[in-house]
Amino acid sequence: MRHVVLFHSVYGLRPAVRAAADRLRAAGHQVSAPDLYGVPAADTVEDGFALLDKIGHDAVLARARAALRDLPPETVLAGFSMGAGVAGALLAERPEAAGLLLLHGTGGAPDAVRPGLPVQLHLADPDPYDTPDEVDEWRQVMLAAGADLTVFGYPGVGHLFTDPDVPEYSPDATAATWPRVLAFLAAP
Repeated sequence: MRHVVLFHSVYGLRPAVRAAADRLRAAGHQVSAPDLYGVPAADTVEDGFALLDKIGHDAVLARARAALRDLPPETVLAGFSMGAGVAGALLAERPEAAGLLLLHGTGGAPDAVRPGLPVQLHLADPDPYDTPDEVDEWRQVMLAAGADLTVFGYPGVGHLFTDPDVPEYSPDATAATWPRVLAFLAAP
């Protein structure tokens, strides 16, 4: 099974992230879900962005790096929304990562992708933070860089559709997401 680091969204370390980590652990994976804020999670996306602004992007990345310090080089980098961006940003520093799992947001730069790197994206279709044109451009550059990329779009859902505590939650899209995630993590 895999080592997985799961970075939270702009809301902070919410119950949905802990539940996702537990779901992956139940499938046999070793999962770390670090708190990149160090304060209670926000109740609204606006409050989450205010927390991010207060803490600072550099501090968030430093905390993510610290969380990875003792994890094996082949740890799968994963994240929700903002956390997907964090996972993607750290890919260049973790060239042996076993994969990049992106939930609710794109991440990763083509110069950090090694040929054959497994990448899986789960995204609302359309997503308010990643427009269709941006997703198409991202997909093209990731494929050109050699990523083994799979993109799952979920029509008619909101951005953070796997979090049951936000208005965008979609039970059907969530039910479709997790078997795909587990299959991705189980792949050799």
